[in-house]
Amino acid sequence: MINRRAIAAMLLAGPMMAALPGCGNILGKQYPPYRYRVTVEVETPEGLRTGSSVIEVSVSIASKRVFGPFADAGASARGEAVAVDLGRRGVMFALLRNAAGEDWASGAFGIAAKKVTLEESRRLPRDADIDPEFDLEMQRILALRGPHTIPRWFPADLGHPEIRSAYPMLVKFRNIANPKTVEEVDPDNLAAAFGKGVKLRRIITERTDDPVTKVIRKRLTWLDSVTGSFIKGGPTTPIDTLPLGASLNSGDFIKGL
Repeated sequence: MINRRAIAAMLLAGPMMAALPGCGNILGKQYPPYRYRVTVEVETPEGLRTGSSVIEVSVSIASKRVFGPFADAGASARGEAVAVDLGRRGVMFALLRNAAGEDWASGAFGIAAKKVTLEESRRLPRDADIDPEFDLEMQRILALRGPHTIPRWFPADLGHPEIRSAYPMLVKFRNIANPKTVEEVDPDNLAAAFGKGVKLRRIITERTDDPVTKVIRKRLTWLDSVTGSFIKGGPTTPIDTLPLGASLNSGDFIKGL
């Protein structure tokens, strides 16, 4: 049985297995890809500012009969970060990853889905080739409609004894033309980065049939020219002394486009 938190981790972990052709075969199951719009709302003294992007997600799970205990699941996202233009204050970006370095975009939409309860789990077939809990939760994710607000935190549970942020990483650039000037933005204190009276209102996800957005290159013209991390550290540089740019790359802003 796959733990509830393990399912969320799979959906936030990116592709961990090769895509399986078709909706189901001897190797496992490929779920229909879906798209969702993520919208970030920011309150400012000048009024509400918003930004959004459409992301496409593909999810696969391997056959237990073929792969046994290694029958893992994986999700991959295609899309770009959200840019919120705050005028003279600058631009804030909500990345495709979270602050822990995990793929956020692949699992963000599924956060709103009703989780499989222990009682429901007990009624599911134990001999199914595809993990029945994962399959049921995926059906619920695919059935989601309407806007859903991303919670600030994931609650603590047996797998994660401490609460964890459910938000994507937020960043800004001191100089938007220079990726090395990237800085993290505290979602609970946008005023520190953008001035008094600026605060994050909410982050929303909603299913859509709109095409994946492709506009971020107009703001970040250097995206395709940067290879690897934005800031290169030497082999003897302690990791905890490196600036944020050493842990970010273009893939945190755009994938598959």
